[in-house]
Amino acid sequence: MLKYEIFINPKWLKKLEDDIWQDEHVPAVLKIGENQYKIGLTYRGNVIRKKKKKSYNIIFQNPYLVDGAHEIHLNAEYEDISLSRNKLSLDFFDRIGVISPHSKHILLYINGFCKGIYLELESFDQHLLKKRNLPEGPIIYATNYFANFSLLSPENELKSSLDEGYTIKYGEQKDLSLLEDFIEMINTFPNNEFEKEIGKVLNIDKYLKWLAGVVCTQNFDGFIHNYALYLNTATNLFEITPWDYDGTWGRDLHGRILDYDFIPISGYNTLTGRLLHIHPYKRKYKEILSSVLKNHFCLDTLKPIIEQQFQTIKPFIKTDPYLKMDDKYFDKEIEIILNFIKNRNGYLNNELDSL
Repeated sequence: MLKYEIFINPKWLKKLEDDIWQDEHVPAVLKIGENQYKIGLTYRGNVIRKKKKKSYNIIFQNPYLVDGAHEIHLNAEYEDISLSRNKLSLDFFDRIGVISPHSKHILLYINGFCKGIYLELESFDQHLLKKRNLPEGPIIYATNYFANFSLLSPENELKSSLDEGYTIKYGEQKDLSLLEDFIEMINTFPNNEFEKEIGKVLNIDKYLKWLAGVVCTQNFDGFIHNYALYLNTATNLFEITPWDYDGTWGRDLHGRILDYDFIPISGYNTLTGRLLHIHPYKRKYKEILSSVLKNHFCLDTLKPIIEQQFQTIKPFIKTDPYLKMDDKYFDKEIEIILNFIKNRNGYLNNELDSL
């Protein structure tokens, strides 16, 4: 596991600690092996900022790009005792054909003190697109639960604007008007017109693959949050990508056990509901999900991947000052994940006929 060392003037570190909610980056140096980089450092996330083990956002300043990236995230994975669910999820999406950030576990030190095991995540931005040989295009983050593809908030109140819940990551403010038109179509077009027009705005095949991924991993927030939209300018179609998937594989975002049948096979949000109302798209989703259950979301495929990932992390868990567990407790989490896969796969296979 790679060792990342951050060196920061104590006054800048105190500035972060004094106001955990400020997003202004402070200067620091990141050392990886023999290489040193000038960076901007700040906390990231929401609930995690209140925890002892915090997550970090890093902007490279000199050089501007490192391995093709200008920005990376270091996730504490504090509520996931396996430290594995986010990476397992994002790798899973990648294997089933959904654009997904790459990630790797690292051991983080700040001013000589070990902060434990972290997950380094790619930022979903224009630099990631370039690394994947994808055309540049607007990227819009779903930043809160209002990003439900609906005219109404989760509390069933009329939204103040159609782009509520979204933030431009890359592009211009006017690009949000494309999203507003998309959401208007979803909510106002009659069925026959929606069926005729939706394929001109959305890459339906990739959306249905994403839907299969969310349904399999059972991310409760994934349908109305924890995603980004990317407008592929070669096709002029929206594509969708996942992020923040630690509340998966049998546990919720607070680390509590979640029943394997908690999320229905059809998922939920307004766009999904409309798509699955159309018979050809429902049939396509059934085909995609059936293939994913047979080839990807199954013990034969996932067990060796999960065991390998746990073996990568296990030698370092005692170095993490925030982990209060022994090897046996850590190993038990493998069984929780494997049992979830077995039960979830069985449940979804039984539900396929309901589509």
